[in-house]
Amino acid sequence: MAPRTALQCASLPSLLLLPTPLRCSLAPQLLQQPQRRTIRSILKPPPKPNRFDISSGHVPAARSRSAAFERKTYTMPHRTGVLAVKKGMTSMFDSSTAERIGCTVLQLDRCQVVGHKTRARHGYCAVQVGHGWRHPRNLARQDLGVFAAAGVPPKERVVEFRVREQDALIPVGCVLAPSWFREGQFVDARSRSKGHGFTGGMKRWGFHGQPASHGHSLSHRSMGSAGGSQGSGSRVLPGKKMAGRMGNQFVTVQNLKVMKLDDENGIIVVKGLVAGPKGCLVRLQDAKKMPWQKDDLKLPMMPEPLLPIVEETVQESASNAQTLAIAR
Repeated sequence: MAPRTALQCASLPSLLLLPTPLRCSLAPQLLQQPQRRTIRSILKPPPKPNRFDISSGHVPAARSRSAAFERKTYTMPHRTGVLAVKKGMTSMFDSSTAERIGCTVLQLDRCQVVGHKTRARHGYCAVQVGHGWRHPRNLARQDLGVFAAAGVPPKERVVEFRVREQDALIPVGCVLAPSWFREGQFVDARSRSKGHGFTGGMKRWGFHGQPASHGHSLSHRSMGSAGGSQGSGSRVLPGKKMAGRMGNQFVTVQNLKVMKLDDENGIIVVKGLVAGPKGCLVRLQDAKKMPWQKDDLKLPMMPEPLLPIVEETVQESASNAQTLAIAR
């Protein structure tokens, strides 16, 4: 790169002898001459254009909300998800791989659509799904009014599931069963991990600890020094692995294969593990990284009616009661 030309200082005395109006008009032209790089700059660099200054002409083009939704369409699921309870783990035989694999058993408990969120009113599309049942005396009047307006019983938990288009908004009151999914498809499970409370560095981060030899009394499991001296500014750097609260965080396990479905008992068995203890609430939804499943597996956009299944269950229970009464 060629060096910049030097400032012509010979013209400065003559510039001072000129009248004030003329001197003010010629000064900017003279100062705009390129300068040679030195240790200390003679002139200050021109100010950078402010992106918030409309007069500068450097304001970025306004991005519409529709364009923002268009960028998120690939990772936005086509359908809503369900709420399930983790019951435990078991093992199943996978005929495709001829292996016995560990599976997690999830159960749906009165999973029902409570409300909607539309793009025109709320800015995005989502389905509010309720889980379980809660006594009305344990709810506020505002929450009871929401459930009464929707025509559904009080729910223990209500969670929103964002969807891609408004066509995926299921009517309020529909019951979501395990048949909402298909055997062999992949889902994402999001739940809270087990909480371990306040733990030390060895349990939380896997530190080796201090040497268990002479001179280390009562400090075998301590983490040691937390920060340097002048090298790090005499402080503890942000993000340092230290003792603290461990667990009780949302963990998403992606691409879990659905192994078995049972509508009668509300059971969904997925391959692999799901974070959290037994009895935790799990948010189950179609895998975001596999949007092709909607067309290839022909996933339903509306839940199937459960009236035949409920009637069969009631009739079977009634017949069993009559058989027991006759036997007694």
